[in-house]
Amino acid sequence: MAETTGEAITAIWREESVRLVGALTRMTRDLDLAEDLTQDALVSALESWPTQGIPDNPGAWLMTTAKRRAVDSFRRADTLRRRTEELGHGLRREDEMPDLTTQVDFIEDDVLRLIFLSCHPQLTPESRAALTLRLVGGLATAEIARGFLVTETAMGQRISRAKKTLGEARVDFELPVGAERTDRLDDVMAVVSLIFNEGYTATSGDDWMRPELTNEAIRLARMLAELMPDEPEVHGLQALLELQASRTAARLDAEGRPVLLDDQDRSLWDELLIRRGLAALERAELLASRGKAVGRYYLQAAIASRHARAATTEETDWRAIAKLYDVLAEAAPGPIVEVNRAVAYGRAFDPDSGLAILDGLPERALAGSHILPSVRADLLARAGRHADAAASFREAASLTCNQSEQWLLLGRAEESQKAGAQGR
Repeated sequence: MAETTGEAITAIWREESVRLVGALTRMTRDLDLAEDLTQDALVSALESWPTQGIPDNPGAWLMTTAKRRAVDSFRRADTLRRRTEELGHGLRREDEMPDLTTQVDFIEDDVLRLIFLSCHPQLTPESRAALTLRLVGGLATAEIARGFLVTETAMGQRISRAKKTLGEARVDFELPVGAERTDRLDDVMAVVSLIFNEGYTATSGDDWMRPELTNEAIRLARMLAELMPDEPEVHGLQALLELQASRTAARLDAEGRPVLLDDQDRSLWDELLIRRGLAALERAELLASRGKAVGRYYLQAAIASRHARAATTEETDWRAIAKLYDVLAEAAPGPIVEVNRAVAYGRAFDPDSGLAILDGLPERALAGSHILPSVRADLLARAGRHADAAASFREAASLTCNQSEQWLLLGRAEESQKAGAQGR
């Protein structure tokens, strides 16, 4: 029973913690305090729920507990300030205790507000992404560090500096409006995409996927689409995430092992998510037809739609996908796009065409990442160069921190080794 309660608390925490931090940040205007209060509420839940039972509305229970702790904290601070005043020091108006008891919760979405806060222009792009993954994605510092290919210590320092920067800048905790909101939209979409990608293929751990993160990213993308309905890229982002997430049930076999796209049972793909994704893509296309500019998310969604519309692997229009990657490479150049373009060329034309694209990448492109050697290995295997493919698969396996992905890559290395031995 205790184990069941513990699992339930963990599930509730994953669902509610980010919303608590967002709401408490709005109420207290203090990001570090909001995180501390959220952690205090969790400790209280762990102490009382196993014996008293989980409340009917656990999110409200956690919020009430956190607000009470906030009131106590501000009362203590207010008492100290009053005593300081008595010694002849003035009390600045903006430092007065917020009236938490009269605030209305969730007037606007606090998670979305937290994302815009994390993407504040005072921060570097790297810090914006890291802080949002920490606050909104709920990722551990070690997981974020692996995603950015830096040490955990360095990432911890980056996140701490980002919080300090926001505090020193006395930033506005409300959602930006007008031109400021538009200017920061690209950064917001980038971090939503990062959150989704961490959930879709986790950087570490035993599980290949973290569905709670993909679900949260999709929810945020949908809210962005509602918030900025005239921006085609927002609808493109929503379309991309919905279409990719539609494959979730087919990405693991009965034993929980990863299944590659070619081998997936497409009857398991989520038809509702596909319909929602295609509908979002149509909205983006309509806006584009009216002269609105589109970019990488729209193009990636268009690529994903080619997979979604193919009933079987053999029916996939790889030539159309390759053309879309050519456009994407011009709109948003970078090594990840080139690696994916190599995959498309390898399927649309021949493996050597894909390998030629990889050979054109800078020498240190994606250094330390498993992505490049894993794609190279697949192209080598398709070209019949099995020994080289096996070596590249093993290299990729040594670079990934995800146990499921490592198992998959080592399995493919073994398959290539056997194919090479049979060919001799």
